[in-house]
Amino acid sequence: MNSIFESEIKIRPDDIDLNNHVHNTKFLDYVLAARYDQMVKDYKMSMNDFYKLGYNWVVSITYIEYKRALKLDDKIAVRTQFDSANGAQCKVNFWIVKKDGKKIAAQGYLTYTMISIESGRPVRIPDEIIQRYTI
Repeated sequence: MNSIFESEIKIRPDDIDLNNHVHNTKFLDYVLAARYDQMVKDYKMSMNDFYKLGYNWVVSITYIEYKRALKLDDKIAVRTQFDSANGAQCKVNFWIVKKDGKKIAAQGYLTYTMISIESGRPVRIPDEIIQRYTI
């Protein structure tokens, strides 16, 4: 089982919709922000490092289960976990958690595909990158 990392995310006023809760599209923004943060602080390999190697990540599958609403004053954390890699793709699990009470607001997974910046085509994830993520 791989490590689960956590990033705190601040809910912004412009995240709130007409129903006075966080709009469903913002949940994905929170996960992506957490991944960028965790790439630097936990995996020690930023997106700039991937660019320098000639790689980029694109999301090819998104699955989200919404469990409960988030409000402007909620304190939240996004937890992510590298699940698996296969060829050019890797699966990352996530949980968006209300910090008070530790209730899950949403959970799901993302499948990322590694692409070559030069060609724009998928490329097999190098072993050294998989090793960095399987901690």
